[in-house]
Amino acid sequence: MKKIKVKKDALRQKRKSRIRGKISGTSAKPRLSVFRSLNHIYAQIIDDTEGKTLVSISSNEKEMKASLKNGTNIEAAKKIGTALAKKAINKNITIVSFDRNGYLYHGRVKALADSAREAGLTF
Repeated sequence: MKKIKVKKDALRQKRKSRIRGKISGTSAKPRLSVFRSLNHIYAQIIDDTEGKTLVSISSNEKEMKASLKNGTNIEAAKKIGTALAKKAINKNITIVSFDRNGYLYHGRVKALADSAREAGLTF
């Protein structure tokens, strides 16, 4: 069972490196990176030229935990995407490039991206 998990993660890391070779965040168009764990989902907007995180949010934060019943479902991903977009717009960030971090564009990752688009981000 453990061997399968290692193989799946190695394949994701391979996809991640291929994606990161093509996508890079600049100050004009930062990168929106998504990470999902078994218990939570994390998203951050990064300027790779300066190496700084401009905006970040997760289902593990105190204010988000209060509004979420479960941090691992699609509903949580939608709320995280909406909250991230609101924070980004407050910092005058409207255009980003989407980095799915090697995950398939499906389920929680897709829900987060769609809700961020609906809330005003463009990618």
